[in-house]
Order: sequence, then structure tokens, then C-alpha cells
Amino acid sequence: MIAIIDYGVGNLFSLQSSLKLIEAEAVVTRDEKQIREADRIILPGVGAFGDAVKKLKDTGMFGLLREEADRGKPMLGICLGMQLLFDRSLEYGVHEGLGLIKGEVRPIAPVIPAGLDVPHMGWNSLRFPDKLPRSPIFKSLSEGDFVYFVHSYAGFDCEAACTATSDYGIPLTAAVQRENVYGTQFHPEKSGDTGLRILKEFASL
Repeated sequence: MIAIIDYGVGNLFSLQSSLKLIEAEAVVTRDEKQIREADRIILPGVGAFGDAVKKLKDTGMFGLLREEADRGKPMLGICLGMQLLFDRSLEYGVHEGLGLIKGEVRPIAPVIPAGLDVPHMGWNSLRFPDKLPRSPIFKSLSEGDFVYFVHSYAGFDCEAACTATSDYGIPLTAAVQRENVYGTQFHPEKSGDTGLRILKEFASL
């Protein structure tokens, strides 16, 4: 069973619907017992990093997610949920993340070429680094497959964990992995068949 973390941040309906399409058992929950008993965890999220961290702490999820990751449970962060996996974010101040992925979250506006819109929104293709093994959640994908992004911030200084990039004037971190912890900056639940394949691979870990 997959526990979708409900901490008041994110549109959970489309994610739950996508998991239903691939016949993966999932529950939207903030119940500690359900989360501990789940086989896998998905951490969704949209909005501001600092607000999301506060809500995780207020609901008791912050420490619990760290514990479950340390136990080796597969965990997938999506969009802001991926960013929360990092050490910290520089979004409107400096905010502590879960510390499950080494690196930090910074705005993309200062580094992408002038004239490109922020947020980076829409379909873009994935590139997989040659120097790293293909992440298990991408094993059924091909180089150049398209997924759907909506973000103004991205993960930086995370080369050792970066499992996919997407070009937006420069290569931006599209996905990360450290052992059992996975993250996608894009939304698999909004990425059509490609996204469903990613979710299916995660559900089979």
C-alpha cells in the first residue's frame, strides 16, 4: 500500500486517480500508524517551501518521514515534495529541508537565459546522465520522453543524486535519487502515459 502524505499542501486528487489507473493501492493520510504500515510513501506538494515545512512539522510528519526513509522504505517526492527532500531551500529566506538529498533549492530565474518565462511551465523532455545508472523508476522510459513541469525553483549542487535533467536554456535538475529516496521535479500524475509508467515502476519497488 502507498501512503500519500496529506499535510495540507498539494492537489492529491489527480495523484490518487493516477495510482488507481495503474491499480496501485493507495491512501491519502496523515495517520502515523497508516504511514508506518505502508509499503511506500509519496510526498506531494505545491506552494512555498517554508510553509510546507511548517505544515510537515505541525502535523508531526517531518520527523516521521525521516525515520521511514532511514528504515529503507521507498519514498517519492513530487514537485515541491522533491524540493523538501533537500538539505535546505533559499525560497524567501533559508529553510531547513528533510536532509534526505544533499544539495539546496534555489530560484531558476538568475541562471536561465533572459526571456524565458518563470515559472518553467509545460512539457519538456528528460535527459539521463551517462555517468549514473538509470534510476529504477525510469527503466521503462526512453531518452527524450516528455513530462510536465510547473516550477520556479530547482535543486542545485546535487550532481551525485541527479538522475534526470531537463533543458530550459540550461540543464535543470528534473529528478533525484539517493538509495530508497526518489524525487521528481515534474508531475508524473500530469504527464500522461510516461508519468503512469514512472508511478508503476515506483509502485513495484
